[in-house]
Amino acid sequence: MHIRNPMEWVAGQIESTNVVGSATPQEYWPVASSTEMPVVRKITLADVRDALRRGLDDFAAARTDVIFLCMIYPLIGVLISMAEAHGRLLPLLFPTAAGFALVGPLAAVGLYEMSRQRELTGKISWLDTFKVVRSPSIGAITGLGLLLIGLYLAWLAVAQVIYDFTMGPMPPASARLFIEGAFTTSAGWTMMLAGLAAGIMFGVGVVAISVVSFPLMLDRPAGFSTAIATSVQVLLRNPGPLTVWSLIVAVSLFIGALPLFIGLIVVLPVLGHATWHLYRKVVVPPADMSKLTMRHGEDLQKSG
Repeated sequence: MHIRNPMEWVAGQIESTNVVGSATPQEYWPVASSTEMPVVRKITLADVRDALRRGLDDFAAARTDVIFLCMIYPLIGVLISMAEAHGRLLPLLFPTAAGFALVGPLAAVGLYEMSRQRELTGKISWLDTFKVVRSPSIGAITGLGLLLIGLYLAWLAVAQVIYDFTMGPMPPASARLFIEGAFTTSAGWTMMLAGLAAGIMFGVGVVAISVVSFPLMLDRPAGFSTAIATSVQVLLRNPGPLTVWSLIVAVSLFIGALPLFIGLIVVLPVLGHATWHLYRKVVVPPADMSKLTMRHGEDLQKSG
């Protein structure tokens, strides 16, 4: 009898989910499979707080399973930081950490699926993350993920250009001299302010195209363009609550990244689950959409 090591066991779990994109729409979306444009609601700060509370509840329900799942993200962050802490790549250390906010929606796709499965079955497990690969929308999810990765790489390129024009182009001799130059020279302050402005622009762009895009594609048969259009509509209709939400995400990721990224073990899963519940509040669920469609049809019959 062969006793599998942890990597073999995980590979077996992934294989058991069958072929990528193998689930039919009826299997994956048992509630409704309408392709109509989603309806966006207006939400309040109370909804944002409740989404965070529900995210904490999902995290607590999954216990160490969620922590185990998300350990890979802090580990990657630590490895990247160690690699960039030498020579020429040192100025990209902070942009790399800050860039977690740009790829966070992609990294949290499995967490969205965990919360979705809890709604459907009343149970939650990190094994539910592997069910994402069977989604009929896996192609669109992958496409949006590649777009976010592209924006992340573009952000790093912009950060490098800002450094070259303000502090460079020569790499800093040491981390101490780099930090001193950043905080004690006019060039350093120009670099940080320009980086902050660029980071805000990238952040707003990512929020606009992805705040509900991944949850939407997991929840119903929405394509790439529909998901992005809905996400933009969510931001335009709820600028205040979404601004607060974005600040919460940015501050949480920053604080979580400070102690060698260890805090992200908790921050990432909580924010991931909370994003799913924020989506639920701001976009009318498929079941409610069907009721709205039926009610609209009845009203038309009465008026006719």
